[in-house]
Amino acid sequence: MDLDKRLSKAKASLILEHPFIGTIAMNMPFELSEQVPTAATNGKRVYFNPEFISPLTDEELKFLVAHECMHPMLDHCYRRLARDPFKFNIAGDIIINDLLVEDNIGKMPEGGCYDKELWNAGGGTTDGVYAKLPDDEGGGGGSGEGPGAGWQDCEDAEGTQQQQDQESAKWKVKVAQAAQAAKMMGKMSASMEKLVDEMLNPKVDWREVLQRFVEKCRNDYRSWARPNRRFIPQGVYLPSLDGVAMGELVVAVDCSGSCWDDIPQFGNEVRTIHEDQKPKAIHVVYFDSSVSHYEHFTQDDEFHMEGHGGGGTAFSPIFEYVAENNIEPVACVVLTDLCCSDFGPQPEYPVLWVSNHSDQADWGEVVMM
Repeated sequence: MDLDKRLSKAKASLILEHPFIGTIAMNMPFELSEQVPTAATNGKRVYFNPEFISPLTDEELKFLVAHECMHPMLDHCYRRLARDPFKFNIAGDIIINDLLVEDNIGKMPEGGCYDKELWNAGGGTTDGVYAKLPDDEGGGGGSGEGPGAGWQDCEDAEGTQQQQDQESAKWKVKVAQAAQAAKMMGKMSASMEKLVDEMLNPKVDWREVLQRFVEKCRNDYRSWARPNRRFIPQGVYLPSLDGVAMGELVVAVDCSGSCWDDIPQFGNEVRTIHEDQKPKAIHVVYFDSSVSHYEHFTQDDEFHMEGHGGGGTAFSPIFEYVAENNIEPVACVVLTDLCCSDFGPQPEYPVLWVSNHSDQADWGEVVMM
């Protein structure tokens, strides 16, 4: 049987046995190409190297077809941004292959990335696994020897970021339609249903939470410049609420390796706060197992942020540094992976943990990136 027919057979098999993935596959053009070493997709179509897929069994080819269709489905072609393409591909492969193995969709070909321990460490997300991969990741040899080198099959989509965002939105529609078709056939697995729900009903945008958190601190800021007249007759001098001015803000940046790639995006959001909310001052505390660097920005300064340090993680030095330097913030925002048990005592001011991995903190509010 020629390879085009084998690929069509793999699509048909997926439609009958796993209609959710099968419906996605039926809407993806396939093309044989010697320009890719194994297989690849850019979200528009999937390319298969004839020499690579010829020796694969039908079950292995079915797995590979499903794997390729899941890269754009999970937005891997549209949101790599500045991250290392090799590491990002491996991280995406680990997430996809775990899903396919758990759902018994075909059989993973030799060389595929599979690492349950790394999947768990990354919280079952591509971004989480990416953060756990070393910078020199690339070794291994399949499911039994680390994550493996993978197939390097995920390409960035064509066009500007705006055009890529539009393509990503179209994929959400495809996913919803495929899920509906699978449910009507009574063949939607629990794991895939959970995945689709997370894709179509994402958690609240962390940037919105951050802006609301800071805005609330602005509204709750109490000024000693004007006493609260309600208590003056009683001889008590208390601050009045000032809904215009905003006090000082502490921003702490986890400089352990897992957060470096998120610093630019986080810095952009803090810059927005600096420009729009105009806090009296922003104190930026860079830390790992101790405070590694400190910067101070007033309303008139040009805000910038970049990593300093690197190593382990401890949170208590942040709040010790704030207290020792007589900083009196209205709030503190911390960029971190929350992989740390050294929180120290809770300060009197509110703390928001912006996390790229865990959602568990001893105290304070947590929002996931």
